[in-house]
Amino acid sequence: QVQLVESGGGLEQTGGSLRLSCAPSGRTASTITIGWFRQAPGKEREFVSAIGWNSGTTYYAGSVKGRFTISRDNAVNTGYLQMNSLKPEDTAVYYCAARFRRGTVVESWYNYDSWGQGTQVTVSS
Repeated sequence: QVQLVESGGGLEQTGGSLRLSCAPSGRTASTITIGWFRQAPGKEREFVSAIGWNSGTTYYAGSVKGRFTISRDNAVNTGYLQMNSLKPEDTAVYYCAARFRRGTVVESWYNYDSWGQGTQVTVSS
């Protein structure tokens, strides 16, 4: 099993930046992908970004491409989501998740096996 702990959320103004961190622990050798998803009140959980934990291959939702950057530092076993040019529509609870199975769609939340507790990101206009 893999446990995930997110940090770095908070309140920011439009145009500002925040960096989220995700620290997996436990059986991390089985981790194929670390993904970020978000869920706003009354909306479904949506894909934000993902990174191959060993390959470093990155994936982005169209709504964040060019503004958000996903990365990982294997030396400290931590993933990051750098969020720049924030917009009010980025307001949501952000979740980090680990995917263990190859051959499944990276952008689908139901293909992820372990989830963090979530961190709130609020962008004021």
